[in-house]
Amino acid sequence: MIFAASGQYLMKRSITLQINGKTHTGEVEPRLLLIHYLREVAGLTGPHIGCETSLCGACTVTVDGKAVKSCAMFAVQADGRDVVTIEGLASNGDLHPLQTAFWEEHGAQCGYCTPGMIMASKQLLDRNPHPDEDEIRHGIKGNLCRCTGYQHIVNAVKSAAAKMGA
Repeated sequence: MIFAASGQYLMKRSITLQINGKTHTGEVEPRLLLIHYLREVAGLTGPHIGCETSLCGACTVTVDGKAVKSCAMFAVQADGRDVVTIEGLASNGDLHPLQTAFWEEHGAQCGYCTPGMIMASKQLLDRNPHPDEDEIRHGIKGNLCRCTGYQHIVNAVKSAAAKMGA
């Protein structure tokens, strides 16, 4: 048990969630953020901790197909949900077309924002398989990159959209 500032004890809660197609069950503190569950409990280091205030997007994952900043969601809120991280995009060792496009189009410079940027782009392409440049920029607006100036990222998303639509 954890002693809360209010003088009450916080009881651990049991959760079960799907992460990258695998079932994870465990006891968590109610205040544990999803990003910390993913990294420290599930051992997935793809989602990065950047700002911990939901501003940078480095921790973006999808929850039930929707891009979510995992530093702004408690692990207990993911109970019964389907979570996908960057590690879950590759299939049988083959990179997802977005991952390949980011490599080919130089969309990853230092790489810190890349997992979150790809996950936000995945949601965009799932909803709109043929976005124009403005739609791409709007789709990734919650993810910050300090290295690329975004044009290479936009080019990568365009390239992936073309390959996925072919």
